Amino acid sequence: MTESAPVAGDAFSDDPTYRAAVVDLLGALAYGSLTAFSRLAADAEMAPNPPAKAALARVAVAEFLHYEALAGRLTEMGADPDVAIDPFIAPIDEFHDRTKPTGWLEGLVKAYVGDGIATDFYREISAYVDPWTQKLVRSVLQDVGQAEFAVRAVREAIEADPKVAGRLALWGRRLVGEALSQSQRVAAERDALASLLVGGINRPGADLAEMGRMFARLTDEHIRRMGLLGLSA
Repeated sequence: MTESAPVAGDAFSDDPTYRAAVVDLLGALAYGSLTAFSRLAADAEMAPNPPAKAALARVAVAEFLHYEALAGRLTEMGADPDVAIDPFIAPIDEFHDRTKPTGWLEGLVKAYVGDGIATDFYREISAYVDPWTQKLVRSVLQDVGQAEFAVRAVREAIEADPKVAGRLALWGRRLVGEALSQSQRVAAERDALASLLVGGINRPGADLAEMGRMFARLTDEHIRRMGLLGLSA
């Protein structure tokens, strides 16, 4: 069940572009959560043992609950969740089509590193939304256990067979390039969503210098995650 947003002083009343931007943001996150649920459920089938399968299943369930929370908020705003997610189906599906893992370990690295870039990108955007929307966005972007599980499983695999580290490091580098390109494409193709970064009525945005710092932070976080996995970035 989603927490009802305050009605008084509606943040959307004087800026329809901002409302459209929030619908875009929640729509992108909703479809991302829905696809994460499907991918994690499929990855659980490749798990080498029942505890690993259960761990991924728990994360998948959490992602589906995130989808429901986002869809519920869109409905509260008077937006159709199916319509809101539609613009993001093609770019998100294309990203996943280009980055299909070939096995269990690549799937874990993708869930941790690839999804991590997208999570960081949307968390950066959330700095420019109203407090209630920011609270919802950051709650659905919280780690629900996948980080600890992925780091432990990948490190154990490298310890058992150090040769897999090189292959997984190359995979991680490919993921970051694809993820950054996909994030930039989504923002560039949706004018309302891009307006969250550049600002709108009574809402300051980021200047070019801050945009550069934002992408530097995304890269730094990718390097940190790769290091935690025991992989070179």
